[in-house]
Amino acid sequence: MDIVRRAYDHPDVTALVARLQGEYTQIYGEPDDSPVDAAQFSPPNGVFGVGYERGTAVAMGGWRRRDDGRAELKRMYVPDEHRGKGFSRAILSWLENAAAADGAAEMVLETNQRHPAALALYRSAGYTAVEAFGYYADDPLTVYLGVSLPRRA
Repeated sequence: MDIVRRAYDHPDVTALVARLQGEYTQIYGEPDDSPVDAAQFSPPNGVFGVGYERGTAVAMGGWRRRDDGRAELKRMYVPDEHRGKGFSRAILSWLENAAAADGAAEMVLETNQRHPAALALYRSAGYTAVEAFGYYADDPLTVYLGVSLPRRA
């Protein structure tokens, strides 16, 4: 898979975000309505990437810099038909490396107990519990995880 930096409003990102929001609606009963601004995923505020396999967008994810200096993982997604091929781990590693290169010492994320596949991925990648933050901080089903950076050479 080749990973390319993309603007958050790039057509491939827009298409994948629409699919992700559809999945959120199936899992949670509604789309994710946490505030996201495209500028948050442009340097120096963050980065967004799309993974391509033979010209097809098969993965995406981004990170944005939080006010506390940590990088926050957002909108990481691989459509069902492309899962099980290592794309999630590849985009996660790419995002961690990009955040570390931009000086972030920690990557954090929020997910939900209703999303066991995401929890399994992040925990198997070494993410551990961190203090609640952000839009869903009062939601008892939200899970907050983080990992120190840099992780890979």
